[in-house]
Amino acid sequence: MELQFAEIIPKTGPMLWGALYTIFVGILACCVGILVGTVLLLLRNSRWWLLRSIATVYGSFIRGTPALVQILIFYYALAPLTGVNIGPFTAGIMAIGFNSGAFVAEILRGGLSRIPKGQWEAAEALGLSKSKVWLKIILPQVFNSVIPLLVNEFTMVIKITPLLSTITLVELTRASQMLYNETFRPVEVLGLAAIVYFVICFSISQFGEYLQRRSLKYRV
Repeated sequence: MELQFAEIIPKTGPMLWGALYTIFVGILACCVGILVGTVLLLLRNSRWWLLRSIATVYGSFIRGTPALVQILIFYYALAPLTGVNIGPFTAGIMAIGFNSGAFVAEILRGGLSRIPKGQWEAAEALGLSKSKVWLKIILPQVFNSVIPLLVNEFTMVIKITPLLSTITLVELTRASQMLYNETFRPVEVLGLAAIVYFVICFSISQFGEYLQRRSLKYRV
């Protein structure tokens, strides 16, 4: 079979828009994931047994069920259960964000374990409130120590976004499917899609290394 990339390239406009859409959805989902993960971290360290249990069960459920099932639950089951009618865009971001949040919480928990206990004791000796200790002392150090892992989680979020095509979102994979259905050139189209995904994820990893270098520079 002869590859015909020259025939495909002029028609890749929708794929490029799909790639931009993928990045946009990924950024929003990661923001949701970081927020959810931070809340779960705080709940896991709560003095209340019930809050700790809720965070633990939530994390276990999310990590133990397929992301596709979670997306379909948000899209098809959320409205009947809660009466809140959300579109595929919002459902997709929430589903991936809440999925990512469970993994972000574990990443942050690992970062928290590296914080010396002496910092907690010093903060208590200074009379700082617990909220100030978390916001001004603990969380900044936790996030700073797990930058590479958070960047890796961002790339995982990008790799999950193709599942959103099941709820009619036209991201990169869905745009690619539409193009190869039109051109009957699945090998060329999917090959280009794979290259675009690689470029996106590689760029994210390079940006993460840049952030890590900056954090080490200021730490020194």
